[in-house]
Amino acid sequence: MARMRSRGFQVFLPLSVLAILILINLIKGADYFSISIINGALYGNIPNILFGASELVILSIGMTLVTSSSGGQDISVGVAGAITSSVFVRLLLSSGGITWAAILAAFLASCAVGIAIGAFNGALVAVFKVQPMVATLILFTAGRSVAFLIDGRLSPILANDLTSQVGSVIPGVPIQTPIILTAVFIALFAVLLRTTNLKLYSQCVGINQKAARLNGINPVRIKFLTYMILGVCSAVAGFIAVTKAGRHDSVNLLKYVEMDAILAVAIGGNPLGGGTFSIAGSIIGAYTIEVLNRTLLRLEVDTETIKAFKAAFIIILMVIASPVVRQFAARGSRWMRDRLGGSAQAGQR
Repeated sequence: MARMRSRGFQVFLPLSVLAILILINLIKGADYFSISIINGALYGNIPNILFGASELVILSIGMTLVTSSSGGQDISVGVAGAITSSVFVRLLLSSGGITWAAILAAFLASCAVGIAIGAFNGALVAVFKVQPMVATLILFTAGRSVAFLIDGRLSPILANDLTSQVGSVIPGVPIQTPIILTAVFIALFAVLLRTTNLKLYSQCVGINQKAARLNGINPVRIKFLTYMILGVCSAVAGFIAVTKAGRHDSVNLLKYVEMDAILAVAIGGNPLGGGTFSIAGSIIGAYTIEVLNRTLLRLEVDTETIKAFKAAFIIILMVIASPVVRQFAARGSRWMRDRLGGSAQAGQR
């Protein structure tokens, strides 16, 4: 019962914040949910939010898994996305002709690079026992220079109809392609968690490594695996980001997205110290961050001031989600139930 209440709180918190932000937008303008069709595709606030948060949602899923197993965060996911997308662009432009087959081959190659990056970070964390944030700081510091070198010290442009369709809309399909890709990725990840013991093993390792080892679970292998999965998430996010932009900017592509990915995990009610997690909470947290950014812009908050408003909002949210506040709320709830129960019994007498 306690576990069910905890899971309910994990999802309730980001949903409550999301509802408050939507209410603010409705007060600002009643047409918030209006959707229009432009060139056969759906556009409006909701489609734009789903479109804008695509990369963040995918990264938050992988970040949740890594946080659960290692008790730390990977601060290099944005840089990893820049590297994998530079490999994608380099291979695609050198393929001799951009076709769907060439795009798929280049994408799979970028995923392989993402797995290699995840294996590198995972080895530092799982094998050499380096603290996750310190281990991933290496790639965070040097990774964009690597991407710049792969680009040939240029900013390659993807001037092609097929890649623009991946980053925007496929003719005849009303939903923007990144939204579809994100939905497919979420579905595949849900199947992975349901058909394997990955979730159980990650949580066990994150809660107590010694107990997990005694139960036949290899903590090194699980941590290593979760970092490689996050590498794939980085590759997919980089693929979507570069096709959206239509060019590869190794300096600015997915810049600072790692911070938002960590925040999405936290807003989703997941403990940043590892253990139990809710993928649904992290996904809602990612969309909440996107709604927050767009809400501040809609309220005509100055671009430079948005970060301050966002920081204040996050501080309030983290305090509400802290274990101290949770325990206080639980005690208050028990006291209220006891009082109401005692009053009901007295009335029956």
